[in-house]
Amino acid sequence: MDHNPVQHETGWDVRQRIRRGEWTRPTQGMAPGYVQANLAILPRDLAADFQRFCALNPKPCPLLATSEPGDPSLPTLGRDIDIRTDIGTYRVWRDGVMVEEVHDIRDLWRDDLVAFLLGCSHSFEEALLADGLPLRHFEEGKPVPVYTTNVPTAPAGPFHGPLVVSMRPFRPADAIRAIQITSRFPSVHGAPVHIGKPEMIGIADLAKVDAGAAVTVAEEELPVFWACGVTPQAVVAATKPPFCITHAPGCMLVTDLLNSRLAVF
Repeated sequence: MDHNPVQHETGWDVRQRIRRGEWTRPTQGMAPGYVQANLAILPRDLAADFQRFCALNPKPCPLLATSEPGDPSLPTLGRDIDIRTDIGTYRVWRDGVMVEEVHDIRDLWRDDLVAFLLGCSHSFEEALLADGLPLRHFEEGKPVPVYTTNVPTAPAGPFHGPLVVSMRPFRPADAIRAIQITSRFPSVHGAPVHIGKPEMIGIADLAKVDAGAAVTVAEEELPVFWACGVTPQAVVAATKPPFCITHAPGCMLVTDLLNSRLAVF
């Protein structure tokens, strides 16, 4: 049974609730102050190429940690993490097609699997809110809108595909401030990749999202686009590896790292 987020929870607390099956929904707003991470799990024979893909595409794929092959723990991100049980909902991909969503991947785990954990915009959203900037999807009680663009990522080995972005509307002065704030957090997507004119990056209609939910954009506001950790899922769909596991959009690994420690200045 799902329960509402508890504001004083730590990353450890959230992981225990998820491991017990008490929470399977998105983790936005849970464990304030703690870093959340996107997930991609691939076989070892693709791991080196994917790691290089992340290095070449640090905006959408800011790599926080990589597991050892077959080892579900991630000691640099938190105590007693088990990547097989500690995310509320996983997506299972075969030959580039998402075939099922599950809440536990112990039955799918193999000795050759490598987990990649990538920075998440939930961390920089906390910094925006702390500065008094409004976030429309929070105000409207929705997940952030996500769009697939026509901007290609830099390829590495077999990995290629389009950049995926998340969007938050701001008045121009607030957009400038949002750029300044998020520039301090390169390990969680950093500064925006595009401002205004969504058609220039292949987004014909802001009402038609690829993940999350559409939000209101007022006439005096600019849509501001950040690189998004859903990008690896678009890359998996384009690349078609035989087997891959990702998080379901919004369902993150909540770590023991503090958001405040990610700021570079």
